[in-house]
Amino acid sequence: MNNKYNAGQPAWDKERIQALRHHLHLTQQEMARELGIRQQTVSEWETGAYQPRGASAKLLSLVAEKADFKYQAK
Repeated sequence: MNNKYNAGQPAWDKERIQALRHHLHLTQQEMARELGIRQQTVSEWETGAYQPRGASAKLLSLVAEKADFKYQAK
């Protein structure tokens, strides 16, 4: 599968994660529930304390693709 969010693109940084959440019109708690993770994890991603890796990064990419999310860095 050709994943435009991972191939040649920056990793899921805090701005990209927050932009995806806003695009989906979700709170941190709602996004956490949809992804099956803790709200604290979403918060840590958005503050830059941690970056999603592995399955979490892949899941974000799949959600973004399904939601037709087009991220443009500032």
